[in-house]
Amino acid sequence: MRTLLTILLLTAVIAPAYAQYSKDNPRALADKAFANKDYYEAAYYYRKAAEGLSLITQQSIPYSGGGQTAKAKDGKVSDRVYISFQLGESYRGYENYLEAEPWYYRVLEEGNQAQFPLARLWYGVCLRANQHFDEAIKQLTDFNLAYKGDAKYRAIADKEITNCHFAKEQNKYPLLIEVTKRKGSWFSDGSDYAMYLKDGVSYFTSSRFAKDEKTHVNRLYTLKNDGKGQPEQVKFKDDAGIKNKDLEYGTPAFTPDGQHLYFTRWFKVGSKSTYAIYTSRKGADGIWGAPEKLNANVNAEGFNSIQPFVTADGKQLYFVSTKPGGQGGDDIWVSDLNDDGSPINSNNLGPIINTNQNEQAPYYDVLNKHLIYSTKGFTGLGGFDFFDAYNKDGIWTTPVNMGYPMNSAKDDLYYVPDPADANKFYISSDRESDCCLNLFEAFDKRHILSGLVTDCDTHKALDGVKVSFVDSLNKQTNQAMVTAKSARYNFNVKTSRPYNLVLEKEGYFSKVLPAPVADNKMVGDTLFNTEICLQAFKVDKPIVIKNVLYDYNEATLRPESKIVLNELVTIMNDNPKIKIELAAHTDSKGRDVYNMALSQRRAQSCVDYIVGMGISEDRIYAKGYGESRPVAPNTLPDGKDNPDGRQLNRRTEFTVIKVE
Repeated sequence: MRTLLTILLLTAVIAPAYAQYSKDNPRALADKAFANKDYYEAAYYYRKAAEGLSLITQQSIPYSGGGQTAKAKDGKVSDRVYISFQLGESYRGYENYLEAEPWYYRVLEEGNQAQFPLARLWYGVCLRANQHFDEAIKQLTDFNLAYKGDAKYRAIADKEITNCHFAKEQNKYPLLIEVTKRKGSWFSDGSDYAMYLKDGVSYFTSSRFAKDEKTHVNRLYTLKNDGKGQPEQVKFKDDAGIKNKDLEYGTPAFTPDGQHLYFTRWFKVGSKSTYAIYTSRKGADGIWGAPEKLNANVNAEGFNSIQPFVTADGKQLYFVSTKPGGQGGDDIWVSDLNDDGSPINSNNLGPIINTNQNEQAPYYDVLNKHLIYSTKGFTGLGGFDFFDAYNKDGIWTTPVNMGYPMNSAKDDLYYVPDPADANKFYISSDRESDCCLNLFEAFDKRHILSGLVTDCDTHKALDGVKVSFVDSLNKQTNQAMVTAKSARYNFNVKTSRPYNLVLEKEGYFSKVLPAPVADNKMVGDTLFNTEICLQAFKVDKPIVIKNVLYDYNEATLRPESKIVLNELVTIMNDNPKIKIELAAHTDSKGRDVYNMALSQRRAQSCVDYIVGMGISEDRIYAKGYGESRPVAPNTLPDGKDNPDGRQLNRRTEFTVIKVE
């Protein structure tokens, strides 16, 4: 369980208790708390020491939104730098990167990198956590160039640099997911996290101030999922004789019938916290029975086990443990459960899922064999990120980062879907907090893009069309399909990245169009695109370009003619393998020689415009035919003028002469 989950007291609560010691040696008290990994308390006392050295003023520090420092003159330089570094370490210890950042900056400003060579590394980590990615990359790169110590720290810097680049890309084109903090009774003065939905009721963990106990401790609470009413604490019978103030609960999970509750229970003795997974049975009176510790298959002696999750069929328990047989740190394990809910074995999920860093908070969809969990072991946005993987015939697929905004630069854990809404789920995150997890609800706005392909001339549905969904930035095909008799295409749209639809069929001009974005054409979770038609062609068969207009006896293109020719430019861009002849024709008025020359000039005007739009001149050439190829009579049978026929003959055509 992360440190920030077990830091329960806020400054306003603890300050009176600490005031009596403030005139003692705060540095000694801070060092003692730091050695015991009580980082919150250590930060309090180091800050008192910083005040004594005049380190805290109102001078601003780059990228800082937290405690501010100035060039103090009190005390030795070594003392000031030590306190600054330890304050950074303490704030970072409970993941308050906003406050930690300026204290590492002070160490660098003092020029004491030899004494504290890791200050630049942790400064870069804080910059990344506070989403100053470019400056973080610079600081981390400088650290790697200068640092000559343990290679593991250069590896941390390399990973953080990779995370920064990944985060920048994710933030630029986020997933179509909307994440919002839960308001009202869900929010408290402590941590609120690890929600579990059962029959319209939310069970969750909170370290909010408990009036009956007059303290901040982690307890299980219930609240209707609509947020009405006030949270009620889950009570247990006969709590094994351990005083409540020394005991904490978190991360609830249920068997499908709701009669067995699994949860993490922990307590602290000295500086050591002990975690184990317990279960409780609901009595006939509706009261939860005394917690029973699960057997050694889950709770190995001397090791911690936390965060139970029971599959929907009630057959397996997923959990997190430090016990032997893992990949290092917190690993995800799974146990089969017998009929009474006891684990009969345990298996580590293996090196594809687990890393040598920490994995936490598993959720497993047994129907779709889909695992969602959090880890620090892969490239991500920072802290714990959500990853997902699938179990295919007993083998896990490579975990995939679930992206921004599902993930943030902070810690993101405890995914749970909403059974009443397939497009809604809940997570826990400290993305909007300096210290504590909060509950968030998320709406999945990813959708299906669907459309119809037809023949431009017949307007009939066109099957056999290859339709590709192509990333317009890197030109990689994301999805592709061939239309069946229905002539419909369907693609999953997950992010706000720009995509193109590429439509191809033999005997038709290919077409490339920007994929539409979600708008009022949405029906449910499907966006219906307008009908797309493809134009058929045959080699050496002319196609008339309508509305290419010229002034009388001139070859200069009118502005409206350029708009029409732009469509031909698009066709040539979308079909880079075709070469065409562009031809101009006249009616029979005027001399043959004059009409031939005029048509050649008009055809050349079109070609010049198209080449000027970026089409290679070796793909298109001009040909004037004058009046030699009429498509309609210029005169009527009685010898009178035929204006309609002459209009048809005054035309511009293009002909595909070769497909490479």
